[in-house]
Amino acid sequence: MVMERLRQYALLMRLDRPIGILLLLWPTLWALWIAGAGHPDPLVVTVFVLGVVLMRSAGCVINDYADRHVDPHVARTKGRPIAAGKVAPREALWLFAALCLTAFALVLLMNPLTILMSLGGVVLAAVYPFMKRYTHLPQVVLGMAFGWAVPMAFAAQTGAVPPLAWLLFVATILWATAYDTMYAMVDRNDDLRIGVKSTAILFGEADRLLIALLQAMVLLSLALVGKQAGLGDIYYLSLAPAAGLVAYQLYLIRRRDGAGCFKAFLNNNWFGAVVFAGIALDYYAAG
Repeated sequence: MVMERLRQYALLMRLDRPIGILLLLWPTLWALWIAGAGHPDPLVVTVFVLGVVLMRSAGCVINDYADRHVDPHVARTKGRPIAAGKVAPREALWLFAALCLTAFALVLLMNPLTILMSLGGVVLAAVYPFMKRYTHLPQVVLGMAFGWAVPMAFAAQTGAVPPLAWLLFVATILWATAYDTMYAMVDRNDDLRIGVKSTAILFGEADRLLIALLQAMVLLSLALVGKQAGLGDIYYLSLAPAAGLVAYQLYLIRRRDGAGCFKAFLNNNWFGAVVFAGIALDYYAAG
């Protein structure tokens, strides 16, 4: 009985689907390596990696709590623990609180600026799931929630948040908006039926064009990040395969079918990995 309860909690936290952890982790690692000039503090890296897992899990829990009356009506989500009646809403709130408190305990190992900024991260994680009821831009709010680790990483590593950190924050928001719009395209028909808002609905027939423009802005922002950070040729060369992945994703969503859009969403993990590899290898080559 206890093991089954723990299994349901793990499913509620999406620990069986690590893609969300990875999409949150990559920009965090981008920021840590740039802020640390290729040699980030091991304690800071450890705290942030664990924090990514905890806060992504907390975000999934509060998201399912917020959508407990919606998920049963969507084919992709009706089997989630709360929607299926296997975890009570009150349990979910307690789990969310426990995850946030554990993450905050880790942040207490960091400097005062990082501790203060962590409160903003909790707010973003808590409000994001409710945005789809009030705005067609919940994907932008998700980008802010995922990207908040970027300025926090700079604060933890350097004790300050320079303009470079905010530029990388913007790049992360643009990237998350693009890939989460692909994800939202999978549920567009269900969302229209039940009245849930998303950028996929807002963009309409212009969805593929606007995603392409967002991705172009991501690549441009990352190029500007490289310039401000003083990164070299290896980093800029890494943006070429990243652009190739963007082209592949646009190919996958060309028919707007659910399988293709979901595959394109998942492919963003490789985009994040390629950019990080470029950053890490560039610093390594520079010594």
